[in-house]
Formats: sequence, C-alpha cells, structure tokens
Amino acid sequence: MKSLPLTLFAAASLMLSGVALAKAPHCAKTGDAAVASLFDQWNAALATNSPDKVADRYWPDAVLLPTVSNTPRTDRASIRAYFVDFLQKHPQGKIDTRTIKINCNTAVDMGTYTFTLQDKDGQSKQVAARYTYVYENRGGTWKILHHHSSAMPEPVAK
Repeated sequence: MKSLPLTLFAAASLMLSGVALAKAPHCAKTGDAAVASLFDQWNAALATNSPDKVADRYWPDAVLLPTVSNTPRTDRASIRAYFVDFLQKHPQGKIDTRTIKINCNTAVDMGTYTFTLQDKDGQSKQVAARYTYVYENRGGTWKILHHHSSAMPEPVAK
C-alpha cells in the first residue's frame, strides 16, 4: 500500500510530461543566411515600387517604427500607407553591420544599414540608419513582426 502513492505520482508525472511534450511548439529550422535573405527579399520588394508587395513582407499585426515618420504603424493599412510615400524616393538599402539571433520561430536581425534615396529631381542621397527586424515563422512562412529603423544621430564617417 505504501507504494501506491509513489506509483500514482510516477503515472501523473508521465502524463504531465506527455502533455508538455504534446504542446511544445514546432520550431522552424533556419540559419543566419536564411534570416539575412529575408532582408534581401524585403529590399527586392522595395525595388518593385509596389507598397502592396512591401506590406506583404509584414504580418498583419506587425509594428513598423519607420525612419522618416513619427507615426508607429501597427496594422497592414498603415504600413502600406507609409510605403506609398517612402517608395517615391526609390529606396534601396545596403547592410553595413549585422547581428542575427535565432530562437524558436523567431529571428532578430539588427545592425546598421545605408539607404540610397532619390529626390524629385533624381538626385541621390544616402541615409545611414540603425535597424531591427524581428521575424516570426507562422505556418512555415517567415515575415516581419517588428521593424524599427532610425537615422544615425551622429555623422557617419565615410
């Protein structure tokens, strides 16, 4: 009879561990190169000049804290609206420095980049900025969940 509580405890432990294993999320496999390519895909979307194609790179509940707007963008419509204006500058980005951290179904790409922008007269200028992209995998697809970009506060040596 003394072993009955121990047996019940062991059985309960096994059942609970099985429940925990059953609820463990499936972690998508990825690596630094695959995460880095997500920026390249976003940059290629910019080159299409289509705000819809750029907005498609973001989850519908994503947050964009953009470089040239004071307004946080917290849904697809506001993210798309930002890119309607921003794409008029024909932006193209180049990564200068990056650090990538990968976790279960999330990846963070953070560092510095330089954007080449064109004004209305076709004159190019470069804007150095800091960035953070948080990507999330949902159902096998990686998209941007959070994107923060801010111009460098100090002059950048060239």
